[in-house]
Amino acid sequence: MLRPAFGQDGVELSVKGFADSYHAVRVESPNDWMSSRTRLRAEATLEKDGAGLFASANLIYNAVLKDKSGFQLREVYSFWGSEHWDVRAGKQIISWGVADGLRVTDLISPMDYSEFLAQDYDDIRIPVGALRVRYSRDKWSLDMVAVPVAEFFNIPLDAKNPWSIQMGPVQIGPEPETKFHNMEYGARLSFFLSGIDFSLTALHTWNKMPELRGNVFGYHRLGVFGGDVSIPLGQFVIRGEAAENLDDENVSTLNSLLGVDWYPGNDWNVSLQYNRNHRFKGSDRNTDLATFRLSKALLGNTLTLQTFAYIDVTDGGIFNRLSADYAVSDQVHALLGYDYFHADKGMFTFYANNSEIWMKLKYSF
Repeated sequence: MLRPAFGQDGVELSVKGFADSYHAVRVESPNDWMSSRTRLRAEATLEKDGAGLFASANLIYNAVLKDKSGFQLREVYSFWGSEHWDVRAGKQIISWGVADGLRVTDLISPMDYSEFLAQDYDDIRIPVGALRVRYSRDKWSLDMVAVPVAEFFNIPLDAKNPWSIQMGPVQIGPEPETKFHNMEYGARLSFFLSGIDFSLTALHTWNKMPELRGNVFGYHRLGVFGGDVSIPLGQFVIRGEAAENLDDENVSTLNSLLGVDWYPGNDWNVSLQYNRNHRFKGSDRNTDLATFRLSKALLGNTLTLQTFAYIDVTDGGIFNRLSADYAVSDQVHALLGYDYFHADKGMFTFYANNSEIWMKLKYSF
């Protein structure tokens, strides 16, 4: 990280970032390129006396999705902090909850599915323009958020995109108008106690992924009430999260998750999650999704082997990412992996023929 100081007035500028190149080939005929992109990411923080400006941006060349090439401003927000206060205003990523790669109360920043999960989970989060105020004490904190203009999932519909979702004659309705009464707002009250951390959440938001009603995919206002909990028990960490969602048509769903992380030693990690979305009105009453992660560090923690799977329990589909991450140095990583898709129906049907081999090089500075 570069951290030069300007003059003697206490102003500091820090700069960091990375360059990476990711390429993936379909393992089935026609063995075409599924992804091919090279990116430069830069992040800069300008700060004086606890106040400042943060900005991050990407410069991308995407050989498969040409419209994704170019300069992309990712986050840019001003901030001010003191012993108990943290205030941020601007375009930022907001993440709530304790789930790993699943959304229960983490409903503010939507996802970019232009290349589905062929990107790192953190990279597909879409920043939102928001005012975020956090007040914290030793044992608790209150996080309050207001989003004047909501952002929504980026869903690829172009047939030229290998990650496109083909929905036939069904259309996606317009996003909500930019009006004051359509803003999002909410709060998360968190407690950090001996042997347990938990939070309570209330959020007035939108369903960021359009939902099918009749023959139109549309957006609906949501009132969300929920919470999460994390309990360490020796080598284990038990995680739970739940949210009740009530939309503007009085359709209620209960989204709940139970997870366990096991750290048995010798650089092993095992993680399981089970997520149920129970709908109290409608024909599709329950959907169930599980995740499984297994990782092991080798060669003095320079090589990490991992498998991470999404399992569609309701319909039997699966997406499994196998990866090997080798640290050539502290700054340089080389990764190789295989993404396996299988589905006859359900959420992974669109990607049933998208199994791929991929490689990635990353240099951090």
